[in-house]
Amino acid sequence: MARKLLVASANPGKIREIKSFLGNINGIKLEIVGLDEFPDLEEVIEDGDSFTANALKKARLRAEQTGLLSLADDSGLVVEYLGGEPGIYSARYAGEKASDEENNLKLIEKLKGLPAEKRKAAFICVMALVDPVSREEIVVEGRCEGIIQLEAKGENGFGYDPIFYLPDYKKTMAELPLKVKNQISHRAVALEKMKTEVKRRYS
Repeated sequence: MARKLLVASANPGKIREIKSFLGNINGIKLEIVGLDEFPDLEEVIEDGDSFTANALKKARLRAEQTGLLSLADDSGLVVEYLGGEPGIYSARYAGEKASDEENNLKLIEKLKGLPAEKRKAAFICVMALVDPVSREEIVVEGRCEGIIQLEAKGENGFGYDPIFYLPDYKKTMAELPLKVKNQISHRAVALEKMKTEVKRRYS
């Protein structure tokens, strides 16, 4: 019988992506479900001081509430020159209800006039898997390195994608075809690592 794995998200796109990575591992039967199966669970307050702390908090709480193997992630953008900003505040960098464009403009403003080597950045995704039975916790990190460009380009992305330039591709993340983006993104890298760990522990 397949063991259920809860993805601590209600985002159907994210659940689909995780299913494509973890739902077809040879020798492991996982039935992957999202938070839509548990509509009465309260929202988790992400008040950790790092991506890891937030991902673990979500995964631990959902595992405890549901008794299911639970997977959560937290991600964002870090800029070396700014001491890791926007970091865990990536989604609300310009304010609680800020739009993607407002967040991008704030970042551009802070980096204006700086040479490319001082605008180095990385998208980071930390994934945590918590097993309520064995109490085992698996944490992995995916990174995608780039440079913040001072002009938005591309229609295929969201968040900071239009200003995140990838030197190897000579394009921003938002200019890449979705298929390519999904192979190199920080979430894809984290999922590959999680797949390896799941295979090692559960097969």
